[in-house]
Amino acid sequence: MATQRKPAEPRRLAPRLYLVATLAGDPGGLAQDLTVALAAGDIAAVLLQLPEADERTLLTHIKELAPRVQESGTALLLDGRPDLVSRAGADGAHLPELEAFTTAVPTLKPDRIAGCGGIHSRHDAMLAAETGADYVMFGEPDAAGHRPSFDAVVERVAWWAEVFEIPCVGYAGSLDEVGTLSAAGADFVAVGDCIFADARGVAAAVRDAMTRLAVAEAVG
Repeated sequence: MATQRKPAEPRRLAPRLYLVATLAGDPGGLAQDLTVALAAGDIAAVLLQLPEADERTLLTHIKELAPRVQESGTALLLDGRPDLVSRAGADGAHLPELEAFTTAVPTLKPDRIAGCGGIHSRHDAMLAAETGADYVMFGEPDAAGHRPSFDAVVERVAWWAEVFEIPCVGYAGSLDEVGTLSAAGADFVAVGDCIFADARGVAAAVRDAMTRLAVAEAVG
């Protein structure tokens, strides 16, 4: 299958937020934060990062969080756990590595969302798209917390946005990076700790991110 390239005169939709949320223990606190975040801005998807726990516990926690997310029309994606998607009532999975993504695609498609991250080259990005990725993500931290240079992430987003039709997500390590990724052509901008750790509160941080998206779109 050939990678989908953009038509000669693409019409870009306004970029949207993609929220990365970490479940550290009892989902009650996270559920409240998600409710506040979803009410504060236009969030296309929530990527749920799961702790090490037994499968029954994880399923229980995901099922508690899923309605909070989905009732707002937002997709709930599981990070690295495609095996739990169907049973937990999630909308799809994000695989932070190309090989794991390729293995998971047949279990997710066509009914669930399959996203691919951990992309280290243009070739890997195109392989993910050809394998059936609904989106590719550039710039997210690896398991050790390391991420590519921001200049490299912006370059990769701009290249992808110019050439390909399949959406891309640019990962923002701070609110200051949101507008730049949007201006580079990201269809979605991923935000995580810069929202949940903001001293102003989750709602204020989401509104700030939304403002930065709007400003970048207006300038672009």
